[in-house]
Amino acid sequence: MSGHPAQIKIPATYLRGGTSKGVFFKLTDLPVAAQQPGPVRDAILLRVIGSPDPYGKQIDGMGGATSSTSKTVILAKSSKPDHDVDYLFGQVSIDKAFVDWSGNCGNLSAAVGPFAISNGLVDASRVPQNGVATIRIWQVNIQKTIIAHVPITHGAVQETGDFELDGVTFPAAEVQLEFLDPADEGEGDAGGAMFPTGNLVDDLVVPGVGTLKATMINAGIPTVFVNARDINYTGTELQDAINGDAKALAMFETIRAHGALRMGLIKSLDDAATRQHTPKVAFVAPATSYASSSGKGVQAADIDLCVRALSMGKLHHAMMGTAAVAIGTAAAIPGTLVNLAAGGGQKDAVRFGHPSGTLRVGAEATQEGGEWVVKKAVMSRSARVLMEGVVRIPPVAGL
Repeated sequence: MSGHPAQIKIPATYLRGGTSKGVFFKLTDLPVAAQQPGPVRDAILLRVIGSPDPYGKQIDGMGGATSSTSKTVILAKSSKPDHDVDYLFGQVSIDKAFVDWSGNCGNLSAAVGPFAISNGLVDASRVPQNGVATIRIWQVNIQKTIIAHVPITHGAVQETGDFELDGVTFPAAEVQLEFLDPADEGEGDAGGAMFPTGNLVDDLVVPGVGTLKATMINAGIPTVFVNARDINYTGTELQDAINGDAKALAMFETIRAHGALRMGLIKSLDDAATRQHTPKVAFVAPATSYASSSGKGVQAADIDLCVRALSMGKLHHAMMGTAAVAIGTAAAIPGTLVNLAAGGGQKDAVRFGHPSGTLRVGAEATQEGGEWVVKKAVMSRSARVLMEGVVRIPPVAGL
């Protein structure tokens, strides 16, 4: 019968990076109409992932129905001097028809270097036969440089190894990431400052919640930090304690929206609904012992503080990589809520507890001309190819 066109095939790779998974594309493998930003590109990515899905399951797509698994990446040889690959990240909404391009995914950043090497986007001269390849990534969404240190064995990316990452069941090869100058340039009224309000701690008025102490920072990803105790939490919560509580989720979204407005990221509260990916909301508490989601104990003596963060409206199962950059950066600056939860004082690294275990992130802060500056944040992740080949989708409008 006519009227039922065949599906289209698009070369793609399904990768795990850190505690996230996503569908990766080479820009030149996308249909020509999708090789530039716009509705055709967004429609393709939505259909690949299986959104919008009113059932919230993404059964008819590659997404896993969580913020950690509803992700897409487009990579190309870099057009930027002294960089190897351009990395564009799209966070796909699960139940709404939009792709959020406003931020980076720090976890999937770990998979960018390996994919780029394996798919010919990095000059062969930059990849040793054995050792570590230093891949210079231009993060297009936030206009920042990320350096990935990718292990190489016999000229190919080494994926297996004994590096263990809480939130990922199986070990793999370690990929160290350096997020250079992680403070965001800021948008609109944010004015390019690491602290867009000009303060390390603000009184954030949240109708229906109260006036909360908040550290609002542009580093890694715009993040609003509040104290766990101020919103009646301990900082040791797991997903089930929050994600099934509609009232709690509404409270966090209200905090997020008012934080976004105060940071200059949106012009009106209504805009928050179309900017789900940023800013993030996180709550912090002093180091406390708890049982992680796997049942493994996290001891207060082994961590500096506890942090829980929400992504796309739900408590994250571990920690977003970009939020970890924000945590490390804020912890390095005396007087922020993150720094105070970790005991205060000067710090160049912290290990924090999250729902799946712990994570260490390093950052060094200095003052230049009275302004705080962080040159880089460093953390280790891992990455692995799960499947490669083609994804198939029914034709979308514009193709």
